Amino acid sequence: MMTAPSDIEDLIGLMARLPGLGPRSARRAVLTLLKKRGPLMAPLAQAMAHVALTARDCATCGNIGTSDLCPICADPKRQTGEICVVADVADLWAMERAGVFHGRYHVLGGTLSALDGTGPDELRIPALVARVRDEATAEVILALNATVDGQTTAHYIADALEPTGVRITSLAQGVPVGGELDYLDDGTIGAALRARRQV
Repeated sequence: MMTAPSDIEDLIGLMARLPGLGPRSARRAVLTLLKKRGPLMAPLAQAMAHVALTARDCATCGNIGTSDLCPICADPKRQTGEICVVADVADLWAMERAGVFHGRYHVLGGTLSALDGTGPDELRIPALVARVRDEATAEVILALNATVDGQTTAHYIADALEPTGVRITSLAQGVPVGGELDYLDDGTIGAALRARRQV
């Protein structure tokens, strides 16, 4: 049976480790890159090599940038006294896409998970508590997923921040914009009912 050369197989194996790519889709992606070596593969390889050298975690919030402070933490207009806590950088980018939050962030690096062995020491929770104490923080917004691990993490953070006296809020949960009740699960409907507001 004919197979690809070992270096191409190694590339396929590395691509298959990416989220959302299995062995077959990684093989298709590599074949596409090989067909378009000049316009696609070479610039991609250069960009990846450059980012590998320059990317670093923000010393304050944990966002990914190219300097010690990310653009959000370096922006004086973002000093609103609000810190939005997210599990990872993808969540931060999603919040920024929405364009509705103008404060600063704190990236935990995951959520508490007994199954995965992720405890408070593996996350940036102590750094959050220190930030709240050191900065003029008026409110901490917990923007964590509505999963068991996300909610466990939110409760843990709320307990850890209680001695600071800071206001702690969380994102509302319930019916999404454009959602139809018939297609929602029971938990979402229950959360929406509990978070109801006057019309």
